[in-house]
Amino acid sequence: MSSPAVSVGTSAFGGFTRLCKGLAVVLFVGHVLVQLLPSAVSYLALIPARTIPFAWNLITAGYIEQSIYGVVISILGLLFMGKLLEPIWGSKEFLKFIFILNFLTSVCVFITAIALYYVTRQEDYLYMPLSGFHGVLSGFLVGVKQIVPDQELPLLRIKAKLLPSLMLLIAIAISFFTPESATYLPTLIFGTYIGWLYLRYLQRKPETKLRGDPSEDFAFSTFFPEILRPVIDPIASIFHRMLCGRSEASAEAHGYTLGGAPLPGSDPIEASRRRERGARALEERLAAERLAAVQGAEESKKDGDDNV
Repeated sequence: MSSPAVSVGTSAFGGFTRLCKGLAVVLFVGHVLVQLLPSAVSYLALIPARTIPFAWNLITAGYIEQSIYGVVISILGLLFMGKLLEPIWGSKEFLKFIFILNFLTSVCVFITAIALYYVTRQEDYLYMPLSGFHGVLSGFLVGVKQIVPDQELPLLRIKAKLLPSLMLLIAIAISFFTPESATYLPTLIFGTYIGWLYLRYLQRKPETKLRGDPSEDFAFSTFFPEILRPVIDPIASIFHRMLCGRSEASAEAHGYTLGGAPLPGSDPIEASRRRERGARALEERLAAERLAAVQGAEESKKDGDDNV
């Protein structure tokens, strides 16, 4: 006989997509592999001094968790955030986001490690094995910020749009007290920034055939406290013109504007609609979980009555 508590737990931990469960298996198998064969870390993790000729570790490093805590956090983060993001983005776009974010984050971490070596002359930066899915998880937090920015987390009582900034703030604060911060901090920073760049300028929206999210609510300065935004906005606008000035001119040349006004999907209205869809999808999922819990409780009560 099942109890209401069991039903609630089952609904909360259910509904994970097939793709996310498959990727969770990949993370688990990767962790088991490096535990059984420690020498595999030399070939699968990102070791800057050995990336050439072992260039494949720019891809494999993101899926190798060396600690049990890392693999548990990565699998849980993938399943729960994937349950929100994949239905809205689509499986193909979701997998594309993971692959691109993982690869570009590894490239940036590799360049950073080489630069740190030349600045400090410490060989540790060249030979430390860097790996983990936390760069992709930080990108997922940016996706959550984009889709449901005003959704409050039930336990923490903070809005979803603050999650990426809060995560980085905590990681930076911890780095002052942990000597191994170089193994995770650059990955978190680059994962967050590259995730934002991709969603801001590159992600294709099938319904409009346009790219990115130009809304002010998703500007780079929204990752910083409001007091700093007047300073950040002018600097960010320079990079904005560099990154999408040409594409905006191309869009106008191809008739994506009408009478000086952008077509639906090329302005913040489309971004607002996407957030509404995300919030609606989240509400529907929560309602389905509550309904499953109520049905489980009713079935449990019915079974108890029958037993009596």
